Amino acid sequence: MIELDGITKSYTIGESQVRALDGVNLMIEEGEFMAIMGASGSGKSTLMHILGLLDLPDSGSYRLMGKQIAKLNDDELATLRNNVTGFVFQQFHLLGRMSALDNVMLPGLYSDRQRDFCADALARLKTVGLAHRADQRPSQMSGGEQQRVAIARALICDPMLIFADEPTGNLDTKNSYEIMRILTELHRQGKTVVMVTHEHDIAAYADRVITMQDGKIIEDRRNGGEAERPERDSTMMQVEHQPLFNPSRMLGFVAQAFRSITANKIRTLLSVLGILVGVASVIAMMALGAGAGTSMEESLKSLGSNLLSVRGGSAKVRGAARGTGSFTRFTRQDVQAIAELSPLVSRASGYVNGSVQMVYLNKNWSSSVEGVGFDYGTMRAAMPSFGRWFTREEIRSRRKVAIIGTTIVSELFGDEYPVGKTIKINRINFRVIGVLPHKGFGGHRDRDDVVYIPVTTAMHRVLGRDYLNSIYVEVSSAENIEPAKGAIDALVRKRHRIRAGDEDSFYIRDMSEFKEMLSSTTQTMSTFLGSIAAISLVVGGIGIMNIMLVSVTERTREIGLRKAIGARKSDIMVQFLIESVGLTLSGGLIGIVVGIGVSVMLSTFAGWAVKTSIFSVVLASGFSVLIGLFFGLWPAKKAAGLKPVEALRYE
Repeated sequence: MIELDGITKSYTIGESQVRALDGVNLMIEEGEFMAIMGASGSGKSTLMHILGLLDLPDSGSYRLMGKQIAKLNDDELATLRNNVTGFVFQQFHLLGRMSALDNVMLPGLYSDRQRDFCADALARLKTVGLAHRADQRPSQMSGGEQQRVAIARALICDPMLIFADEPTGNLDTKNSYEIMRILTELHRQGKTVVMVTHEHDIAAYADRVITMQDGKIIEDRRNGGEAERPERDSTMMQVEHQPLFNPSRMLGFVAQAFRSITANKIRTLLSVLGILVGVASVIAMMALGAGAGTSMEESLKSLGSNLLSVRGGSAKVRGAARGTGSFTRFTRQDVQAIAELSPLVSRASGYVNGSVQMVYLNKNWSSSVEGVGFDYGTMRAAMPSFGRWFTREEIRSRRKVAIIGTTIVSELFGDEYPVGKTIKINRINFRVIGVLPHKGFGGHRDRDDVVYIPVTTAMHRVLGRDYLNSIYVEVSSAENIEPAKGAIDALVRKRHRIRAGDEDSFYIRDMSEFKEMLSSTTQTMSTFLGSIAAISLVVGGIGIMNIMLVSVTERTREIGLRKAIGARKSDIMVQFLIESVGLTLSGGLIGIVVGIGVSVMLSTFAGWAVKTSIFSVVLASGFSVLIGLFFGLWPAKKAAGLKPVEALRYE
């Protein structure tokens, strides 16, 4: 069954080289019960580890059931450890956060066989007389009971080989006898048992005893007759790997990760705090940015849709006249001519403005007056929230009617309803017919501190002008903006006799460009705020990586145990990655709740415009998972790279 030929193994301790095995030759037949004896440092434990596939020799040949072990990779060795061998350790190596039943079932997590390992585990505990302690944790058991749980764990995958390293070394006489009774019974059932011991009365249970000294076998004797050899089940050496990502195995990994995460609640809470703050910050900042964008969009509606502004003066100095003939004076006839540029133009309205003094009873207020046309209210989203807009007849006949902003309402009327009241504008009586919708501040200007009157009334009765400051033009569609600008430019030049070589005395401003600029600025600010918040996510991820590295160090023996019972590198990596992602995802979910709560508080108590979007929630959650994967990869890789025997010896 086992053939060793010229096996050597050396270790470096400090600056000296220790030769643990020196040309060991050994054959073990199937069904034997063999004891390995020798003084401390004789090499018996090293030989046991090599036989149990926990370590590899430096040189020599090791054949297990005819297969050369040196040709197998790490995953194939792990599969053999899981299916062919069962290890009973002197230090038990039970996981303290798991019950006896879960400890016994642990090798089943890494098995490629589809079985009911829970029922098998209960049966194995019954075999060792501990079925009644299945729900107890190792800390609640005696040393003898823990060793029996370890034997049950070694048997869960029904291995052909049982390796027992000093199985009675930490036990009293009574428990030692019970453990040896179990091992003897396993031998009678056909199991091959290899045991390391330094006690002659324990070695007497074996039918073959070899003695080692200075890394060599110096004696090989038999205690009794030849044991009955059962038939070899060669299929045990040909177990095929099943995919890592199958549902039952992944559920097992998730359950293991949950136990690990909840084992130290305070440290877990501190670990996820950075992710929690980062996710909450991302959601709150993006909500603030989105709210600002929405608020900006509402404000931009007042600019109108597909709007052009035609103004007198040079575009280079934004309307400042630079001499005689350099400033085009627009008339109402220009407005009518531009409005007739169908189908490019939908509406057009003349516009004048100036400063006025307003009086109502004993109150007065300085404000700005804007003379506007019939279509201006629709074009600039300025239709009254109370009252009505001007009629065409009121504009044609220069009626003294006014629509006032909410600031003027507050200053002149207070709580009094203004519609229908008479106010004086530059000592001229005007009847209030409407109240403009609230628009708030725009730059340094209060956009609610304004009064609208018919453009004809403003020109001829209030401001004394026969020309317009500008003309607002609504283009029929966004695609027609450039053609409309060209047509208006040609029309104005023709009507005002501006030759091609003359200096520009007017300019056409595309208001959509201004809207795009403001929207771009808002988007940039939102991205900037989100990026700043994302930095805390990265910092939180670094904290997670630090905790996971500490966890790898703390759980080195556990990792060694998992590899000893059949865990492959990929199993260990997935296990630690799930733990890392579990930490970040739990922090992310709590952070989502906190972030939404902060957004609501900003809106409720600070009065800021916020808008929490599904995108920000998904982005923050997804980013937290990626952080867990990214920063958990190194610790997981470090854990997966540990050698079983070195990890088990870690202090």
